[in-house]
Amino acid sequence: MKVKPSLLFTSVLTSLLAAAAPAFAAEAQTAAHPVAAIQDKETPAQRDARMAWWREARFGMFIHWGLYAVPAGVWNGKPIDGVGEWIMNDASIPVADYKKLAPQFNPTQFDAHAWVALAKAAGMKYIVITSKHHDGFAMYDSKADPFNIVQATPFKRDPLKELAAEAQKQGLKFGFYYSQDQDWTAPGGAAYKTGNHAPPTFHWDKAQDGNFAEYLHKKALPQLKELLTNYQPAPAVIWYDTPTKDMTPELASEFVALTNAHPNLIWNNRLGGGYPGDTETPEQHIPAQGFPGKDWETCMTMNETWGYKSTDTNFKSTEVLIRNLVDIASKGGNYLLNVGPDATGVIPAAEAERLREIGKWLDVNGESIYASGPTPFAGDHGSYSATEKTVGEGKPKWVPKWDWRATTKKGKVYVHLFEWPGTTLKLDTGKVKAKSAYLLADPQHAPLALKQDGKSLEVKLPEKPLDPIDTVLVLETGS
Repeated sequence: MKVKPSLLFTSVLTSLLAAAAPAFAAEAQTAAHPVAAIQDKETPAQRDARMAWWREARFGMFIHWGLYAVPAGVWNGKPIDGVGEWIMNDASIPVADYKKLAPQFNPTQFDAHAWVALAKAAGMKYIVITSKHHDGFAMYDSKADPFNIVQATPFKRDPLKELAAEAQKQGLKFGFYYSQDQDWTAPGGAAYKTGNHAPPTFHWDKAQDGNFAEYLHKKALPQLKELLTNYQPAPAVIWYDTPTKDMTPELASEFVALTNAHPNLIWNNRLGGGYPGDTETPEQHIPAQGFPGKDWETCMTMNETWGYKSTDTNFKSTEVLIRNLVDIASKGGNYLLNVGPDATGVIPAAEAERLREIGKWLDVNGESIYASGPTPFAGDHGSYSATEKTVGEGKPKWVPKWDWRATTKKGKVYVHLFEWPGTTLKLDTGKVKAKSAYLLADPQHAPLALKQDGKSLEVKLPEKPLDPIDTVLVLETGS
């Protein structure tokens, strides 16, 4: 992971096109791309149909699992700063030495059924897993390059095929993360600058040198084709990452040509080459207002790392995770929450425990999250930090105030009460006209007394919340 400023061009292009008239935007966008993407050609109704399941899901599991789980953040007995999956770059590990980790990778405790069942128990509706991260190691049976879990390790199994089958069996959508641009073990693969790695390639080992286009044609494009065609059903999501300036519009168009053969596929804004994709991807933060009018998804870790790191036990509480989910849903976005399994194939207990607790909350309150729309109320719940910056973008970080949020469905407004206001809740409702009210966690849905005078609404509440993290008040509007 790690979002970089190279995404700025994509964001600016998308914003400019969105500001234009719809017909002009489609024409200009198509003209700007060597190969028109599905987003260039589809009608609004077609896009709504393609994105429908994703918009209803609201909550997904991100899985960062790869060869980097073997060192688990330690190299030559020394803890390495940074996230676990970047250890090869952060520690400047030579290609030959990094590849020696493969014979040590034998995740015999991996259980596809258990992983998917955990995601389902958490209330997640889709899974996105790293098929190849920046280290170039493929977590599936790739015929395009032998540096993969089937050919290079004693495990000899394709865990992605097993997960895809289980996801289908258990009713979850399934997709692949693929690092199309950075590849630190393939000659010609790109690398972001770290430490004293020298421009223009930022490589630290001559074995990494080569031609970027040749890398794409020899490895990245063939592997994407494998991922799109070797798994049935075809993946629902392709999650690209970290594009560099080397990904020209012409090279990016070759990826688009492959994905165009899969008209239901959803892919994000990190391909590069000026293609905006389907989804905005804020990383490790929740934007103040989300992305109004756009599909977006915050990806976030439970601790400080994506890939497994044995020393990182700084896990967010279940309270924080649930409130993040609600905050994101209240702004019309999805929450892609990460787990980082260890080298034996086990999802850390602290992560599994939190996921099950989120699932218990969703068992009661999921109606207010799945297929929900954004808040109908005006006003911000927070402020911008004077010191903290967002990952990659370098903008002032939005620091939320955890008072309350709201989500919507036809005929209902769900007010999520993080702070219990006492026996009376007062809201400035704007255009919301409440006809009745009850607490979602109350099995009887006993009506609560309410009084509305113009835009001012008062609801009588019990003395104590029904849930210590988030008690959901339902306002029935009838429309």
